[in-house]
Amino acid sequence: MFAPRDPDDYLLPSERRVIRVRRHWSYLIWDVLEAAALLAGFMMISYLLPADAAVLQNVLWYGALLVLLRVAYFIIEWWVERIVVTDKRFMLTSGVFETKVAMMPVTKVTDLTYERTVGGRMLGYGTLIVESAGQIQALNRLEFLPNPEEVYDAISELTFGDKKAQAERFSMIKAQRAARGKKMVP
Repeated sequence: MFAPRDPDDYLLPSERRVIRVRRHWSYLIWDVLEAAALLAGFMMISYLLPADAAVLQNVLWYGALLVLLRVAYFIIEWWVERIVVTDKRFMLTSGVFETKVAMMPVTKVTDLTYERTVGGRMLGYGTLIVESAGQIQALNRLEFLPNPEEVYDAISELTFGDKKAQAERFSMIKAQRAARGKKMVP
């Protein structure tokens, strides 16, 4: 009831999912380090306070509890967010309490830019900048993508590749799944 919908629930029966990822775990590093520093600060201040300062001790421990709840929310938010690329559109589903689905058709893509910092190369993430005709779209900058080369190649093939070969490959996958008795969208 309260669990967010699976991103595949938003796919049309005729769509083929190509990529489904969540952001790289390094997306959370700053939030976790910030929480650890705040907790350490609260503990040090609590240790230095005199024993008769019970009210201040309680305030510090409630502050620490809020810091833990905040970082837990960020982790849950990261876990729920998904980036889905199908043969027809890009989707970004997010939201813990309120579900948000951002979407952009693949046909609107005019240019792809792939960036990778030194940290991204060491940890295995990158940034994909998707430019479209007309205005800035909701999915113009996808940061902290794991395995960015594979994502870039797949999106390049979808956007600029041979449409006839894609259709043939899609019909072969559909026939194989029908032979095994599986639904079209996994």
